[in-house]
Amino acid sequence: MKNLIKTSTLALIIMVAFSSCKKDDSSSPNSSTSISSTVQSGKWRVTFYEDSGNNETNHFTGYSFQFNSNGTVVATNGGSSTSGTWANGSDDSHTKLILNFTGNPFDELSDEWHVLQQNSSIIKLEDVSGGGSGTDYLTFEKI
Repeated sequence: MKNLIKTSTLALIIMVAFSSCKKDDSSSPNSSTSISSTVQSGKWRVTFYEDSGNNETNHFTGYSFQFNSNGTVVATNGGSSTSGTWANGSDDSHTKLILNFTGNPFDELSDEWHVLQQNSSIIKLEDVSGGGSGTDYLTFEKI
């Protein structure tokens, strides 16, 4: 009888411990559909861009990015604008944002970025190079 009580008590403790653990995913990406909705919800600016350990955020100062429903993205700074394309998807269970630009410095953003965090005001992205050249980070914040 004592063994039954000990076993039952242990089982109850384990159940309570596991049921009280909750993953906080309030800032985690939900799906490729949600990244699509998020980027199209207004204009964005680059607040952080790190290329293989070098902070290159200043290359995008003053630019606003508009992600359109037809898969185009336009970066505008005053009267100057650069167009590219964007798409969403998933890879190895990671939601990703795929950017494609031509011309310097925007071609640096052309990549398949894994979404690290997203909500209505911020999108944090990461690209780990398969060629061993490092990890790049890109953060958009809503204007």
